[in-house]
Amino acid sequence: MLAEAAAIEHNVMCGYLYGAWSLKRGERDGLTPDQAKIVTEWKRLITQVAIEEMTHLTLVGNLAISIGGAPHLSRPEFPIPSGEHPAAIDLELAGFCHALLDHAIFLERPEGVELADAPGFVPPAEYTRAAPKGTIMPSSQDYSTIGHLYRGIFHGFEVLTRRYGEENLFCGTIEDQITPADAPLPGLSVIKDLASARDAIETIVEQGEGAPQHSEDSHYARFLAVKAQLEEMVAKDPTFQPAWPVARNPCAKAPIPGSNRIQITDPEAAQVLDLGNSLYNLMLRCLAQAWGRAPGEAVTKQLMVTLAREAMWALVPVGEYLASLPAGPEHPGLHAGLSFSTLQDVRSLPEGRGEMLFLSERMEEIAKHAERLFPEGHELCKIPAAVRKMARKIEVPGAEPKQVAAPIVNDKPGAPVPDGEDDPFGSAEGKDMTLHFNTKRCIHSRRCVLGAPDVFLANVVGEWLFPDKMLTADLRGICHTCPSGAITYDPKGDTPPEPAPLVNSLKPRENGPYAVHATILMDGKPDGYRATLCRCGASKNKPYCDGSHNTIGFRASGEPETRPSDPLKVRNGELRIDPEVNGPLQVTGNLEICTGTGRNVDRVQSVRLCRCGGSKNKPFCDNTHLKIGFRSDQ
Repeated sequence: MLAEAAAIEHNVMCGYLYGAWSLKRGERDGLTPDQAKIVTEWKRLITQVAIEEMTHLTLVGNLAISIGGAPHLSRPEFPIPSGEHPAAIDLELAGFCHALLDHAIFLERPEGVELADAPGFVPPAEYTRAAPKGTIMPSSQDYSTIGHLYRGIFHGFEVLTRRYGEENLFCGTIEDQITPADAPLPGLSVIKDLASARDAIETIVEQGEGAPQHSEDSHYARFLAVKAQLEEMVAKDPTFQPAWPVARNPCAKAPIPGSNRIQITDPEAAQVLDLGNSLYNLMLRCLAQAWGRAPGEAVTKQLMVTLAREAMWALVPVGEYLASLPAGPEHPGLHAGLSFSTLQDVRSLPEGRGEMLFLSERMEEIAKHAERLFPEGHELCKIPAAVRKMARKIEVPGAEPKQVAAPIVNDKPGAPVPDGEDDPFGSAEGKDMTLHFNTKRCIHSRRCVLGAPDVFLANVVGEWLFPDKMLTADLRGICHTCPSGAITYDPKGDTPPEPAPLVNSLKPRENGPYAVHATILMDGKPDGYRATLCRCGASKNKPYCDGSHNTIGFRASGEPETRPSDPLKVRNGELRIDPEVNGPLQVTGNLEICTGTGRNVDRVQSVRLCRCGGSKNKPFCDNTHLKIGFRSDQ
């Protein structure tokens, strides 16, 4: 039953993504500004529902692990064959339309709500699935709604708990599960006993059905709201077409006759489909590698979840672009779409060198294919770099250590810039150092002009940096207090370089940015030892702060509550900061998060930090960026 629950969550998630990606991309695809605004909101809403289906899939995996089982990620090709689910459940890939919304409302309906499925989603066969009494071979059983399925699953947990006791039933290793610290999916939890199993199942049912009060934020209620909006829009303009006419159940290979599939034959669309399926399966592979890690592999588990999420975000623009391409000359007027084809086996690979080498090589292979499809200037030309960025995060045991350049902040400071552009760098030669100042990084903390007023002249025209006006040792100390990294220097002679921090730290400033002191790798590139990063969401120089928090009146405490954490065995080393597209800061490495007064908030090796300004759990991300439509590709 848990395997079937995993499959249905997985299948439904793919169906919702297919519908979301079929929606047009705004005015560029022929929508009016008002239409574009509403369609963008529909896309965001349906994508959020799909993310919550991923929560359900992950919770079902945790439920299976809690009783000594394993997560289930395999699924058949679309349309889902008869017998995989009850006869009343027809799961296919279809574009956004009235029928798809009615189908989603039917799937998410609460128990007791009698609805017929949408026309076109009526399964071709009538059958009943029931296990004969007295047999011990597990088999599928029927259920009327998805909520009914989960009620049956929890009944099984209750019966087995009474029969064998919680200690014997919940025999799985808790560390094998994916935790909220690993993947901040909305509602994700760890299962360790009957009470936590009940909570997990209630989360799944309430997010879907809205039980018991039919919450306005449930999937059922959200699809009803979108349907009402669509009907209102069509009533105003009967010609309104919010989505591309994508193929129903697309496939890459010639389909078996009568299988209700449409082959994508357009040369470009076929190659993009191949790339999309490769990214989708890479996501599944990374997710499979996250569950069941050996003790002491928490950081690697978090890395695998991060890679799965990044593969998914790389897939989103590919899926949207694919829907804008023609299916092929055999199907005039139809557009292509992602088929979500899967490998025959998605079980995890054995841990170790082979696992890491395989993933790293596969990512490079996908990046090369994407490079051929999306050369420089193409709207998706950033996809290859995004996949290679994923590969760089993987350390292959026994491989040559990756060469990391010395930390720098200013790329060729003082170099000439094209006419009409402002040079953000200022540089001055001294006898013991070359002093650099990057005005784009400056947050006006005034440590320089107050601590070294003869070196840093304020409010003057012309030269304003004079490194020899102060003892070199004292000036180095002033430089090191600059929180933003705007001030750096190149040492000369016997002058020592800036030392790496002994403890990596991050301090949320009151109503302001994050102040980071660490050996920083920003988006995979060395970025010095100091940085102030935007957390209000308004900076025009993301990921760095530009003072916009003052303009917008941002409010956020610099004294968040302390969370339970164990001391880090190693407190320094490289700190990777990867700004997620339209999402939080993904931070990996040894890090102590503390307040301005030095009080410990948390000690982590992997964390997602809010940068949209909206999290209710600041400084930590709670996925509010998805609800408010935060946008940033930096």
